[in-house]
Amino acid sequence: MALVVLLGGLVALAAAAPLLGRALGRTSCLVLAAGLAAATAVVVALVPGVVAGRDVVASTPWLPSLGVDAALRLDGVALVFVLVALVVGVLVLAYCARYLDDAEAAGPVPAVLVLFAAAMCGLVLADDLVLLYVCWELTTLCSFVLVSTAGAPATAPGRQALVVTVAGGLCLLLAVVLVVVATGSTSVHALVSDPDRLLSSPLAGPVAALVVVAAATKSAQLPFQAWLPGAMVAMTPVSAYLHAATMVKAGVYLLVRTSAVFAGQPAWTAVLVSLGLTTALVGAVLALREHDLKGVLAYSTVSQLGLLVAAVGVGTPEALAAALLHTVAHALFKATLFMLVGIVDHETGSRDVRDLAGLRRVMPWTAAATGVAALSLGGVPPLLGFVSKEYLYEGFLTAGPAAWAGPVAVGVAVLASTLTLAYAARVAHGAFGGEDLSHPGLHEPSPLFLAPGAVAALAGAVLGPAVSWLSPLVAAATSAALPGEEAPEVHLWHGVTPQLVLSGVTLALGALLFARRDAVDRVLQAWSPPSASAAFERGHAGLLRLGEVVGLPDRAGGAPAQLARLLVAVVVVAALAAVGLGPQPERLVSEDPVAWGVVVLAAGVLAALAVTRSSLVLVALGGTTGLLVAVWLLLRGALDVAITLLLVEVLTAVVLVLVLRGQPRRLPRTSARRALPVTATAVATGLAAGGAAWALTGRRPLSDVGAQVLAEAEPLTGGTNVVNVVLVDLRGLDTFLETVVVGVVALGLVVLGRGPAGRRTGPPGPDPVTEDLVLRVGTRLLAPLMVALGAYLLWRGHDEPGGGFIAALVLGTAVALGHLAGGRAPFARTPRALRPSLLVGGGLLVALGTGLVPLLGGDALLAPFDLPLLGALGVTSALVFDVGVLLLVLGLAVAAVHSLDAGVPDVGRADEQRRATRPHREADGDEDGERDGAPVGGAAGGRR
Repeated sequence: MALVVLLGGLVALAAAAPLLGRALGRTSCLVLAAGLAAATAVVVALVPGVVAGRDVVASTPWLPSLGVDAALRLDGVALVFVLVALVVGVLVLAYCARYLDDAEAAGPVPAVLVLFAAAMCGLVLADDLVLLYVCWELTTLCSFVLVSTAGAPATAPGRQALVVTVAGGLCLLLAVVLVVVATGSTSVHALVSDPDRLLSSPLAGPVAALVVVAAATKSAQLPFQAWLPGAMVAMTPVSAYLHAATMVKAGVYLLVRTSAVFAGQPAWTAVLVSLGLTTALVGAVLALREHDLKGVLAYSTVSQLGLLVAAVGVGTPEALAAALLHTVAHALFKATLFMLVGIVDHETGSRDVRDLAGLRRVMPWTAAATGVAALSLGGVPPLLGFVSKEYLYEGFLTAGPAAWAGPVAVGVAVLASTLTLAYAARVAHGAFGGEDLSHPGLHEPSPLFLAPGAVAALAGAVLGPAVSWLSPLVAAATSAALPGEEAPEVHLWHGVTPQLVLSGVTLALGALLFARRDAVDRVLQAWSPPSASAAFERGHAGLLRLGEVVGLPDRAGGAPAQLARLLVAVVVVAALAAVGLGPQPERLVSEDPVAWGVVVLAAGVLAALAVTRSSLVLVALGGTTGLLVAVWLLLRGALDVAITLLLVEVLTAVVLVLVLRGQPRRLPRTSARRALPVTATAVATGLAAGGAAWALTGRRPLSDVGAQVLAEAEPLTGGTNVVNVVLVDLRGLDTFLETVVVGVVALGLVVLGRGPAGRRTGPPGPDPVTEDLVLRVGTRLLAPLMVALGAYLLWRGHDEPGGGFIAALVLGTAVALGHLAGGRAPFARTPRALRPSLLVGGGLLVALGTGLVPLLGGDALLAPFDLPLLGALGVTSALVFDVGVLLLVLGLAVAAVHSLDAGVPDVGRADEQRRATRPHREADGDEDGERDGAPVGGAAGGRR
């Protein structure tokens, strides 16, 4: 229960963050920090039990038919990463209380930071692979949103980060699928407890490869490292949290968690150690080339993550313990350095070490905290970074089965760490060292601004000598990562050892590089490494060019050419099917002469539709065709579908009248040369579609699935209308996702209907009212009846033909008729309750809320449930869900009518201008005497 409260509280806190920001300004960040501190306290209370080997578990069925549970488990590994995410989150949000202004605090950054913490905690606590993947992708989205808050400069870096990490997420998804195929389970605990279930499968190799790629993209390993330095365009609190505790640590966590399965496998060890150490070395060199302090720290993160990946790849208990300890150390010193560099940037307006010097004179406390964190990064004793670095050396000495592998691995690690010490010294000395003072007018930041970074630096300083305090935590995490292995203890001093000698070599060489920093810098600046970001942008541009070439036929010739290609494709497929399908079973459905009569009538209507030149007659005949099809469906017993089609045709006709208002009544003449191929294509397509319907339907008995649905629909849901039961109960998730798409389209229409300043588009001028008295009076009489009909159809939908979608079509038709009868300025007349944004938002909340309520009782998403009090009145959860569907579809209908009506020119004004500019225009001699230019919906002499 504690884990559910933890995640639920974090999500609720994220939801409340915007409201707190508007009410309290940047002080709200302190409230959010307090919330994360409370969550940390909940986890700390569980530490004794977890360290003693008693995992905290919570689970509820999520997708029972697939064996997927919303399962959480707090063991030693999860405990380390949860504490890192929460503690650093507390510090970063407290830092935001002085870094952000009131407007920024009311924006998305604080809320998404809290959501980021929730996603990271969910990821490491997930005891189900599907839940782990969902949270993995949530961290990707949170990262993208946070980076994108930097505005235009973040466009390219944000895109690169999203593409790379989403690609890695797809690899993880494929790995999850393969694990389920190989083991038949999505349980993480079952996977790590019995690794032979996967290792004995031929899918083990592909799973391991996909996991490595997923982790490499998330943790910025070669060749995917470029997105992380690019993401430094984000504001400092975002960079601090991203680099120290969340996004990039997710990849390390995935490798640690799967070590129970793959550790000791030669290919796993060789790939991870090689990949990690290469990344560590390249990242360290690139960091030493940087003059931007934030750039130094960004490449430093790449390098340090490489060391972690390599240590995990070694796979021994000593190496994994070192990786876990260094994860904590890295979180502390990297959070400190980012926050303090942010202070320097905030106070001076620069992060370039060539523009900064001597700031220790005016900012001594900031300089001291930065120095402590930089020394920990460089591995200087007795700080925590020194202890974790020594244990990394110890782990690398045992790398690989070959005798030479250990010395080579530790040699590369020493070289990378030497460079690390050199650039760590650059960070501290570059801003605060030197005799000259670059910015004499500065002063120390406020204590609240400095405190978060100083606290993290102090923790790194204290936990070095007192690292034994962390020994139980590291041991518990190592035991959870490698079940059955004996976990080592960690201490500051364990005698004169090879790793201590290697640490001395690192310090000496690092100090030498720093002393010769000018010469080193000249050498590094003369080297121009290939830009991974530029390579990505070239690849992205090439992909776009390829898309342009592939899509060129669809852009040439306009809509008629596109439609023609699709219709010809239908004819070709039908022809191939006619040749390849062979004889079909006899039809089981007897032919109805009345149905053939409907077909003959429809053919006559279509023939008339093809030759008419009147736009109004075209609309009428098109609606008649739909009506005849609805009659045919009714004869076949498909009452729900017939009603839906009939309402769609009515709504379509009304919308078409809105579209055609102000347009010429007469369609232009079409030459025979163009009409013949169009007619041939239309006839061939119709014959192909009709032939397919005749050949492929009515020849097979009811399927087993269909029979099961008919038999179990009422016992399972209480509904007797099987169509509605399928839509809102059996396939409720599909319906919800489809209605979400409808809502997105509706909101898109709302946005497109706004001008550059956010106002509705449409012509200026007065608000004329239609002169069609019959339409106005008829609409006033029909509107209440249509509302009542919509409510009736909604109410009966679960047992009789009807439902939310059909009811929404009725109400949408009423709205469209109101616009036809009411003239212009529809938005001024539309009640606030019928605004598309409110309808869509309300529909989403109702539908999603109905789906989530069963989870509280341990049932599946969208499972039917009883409503207190309302259930006695016949109100079911399916009806409430249908209300959400109604609101979403009605929102689309209202948005469509609004957008069409807002862009229709003022008929009377256009008619007056036409007569003024072309007073001597002659009639075209048509039999009805109307002019081709006379607008639809208005007489030749004025408005409708």
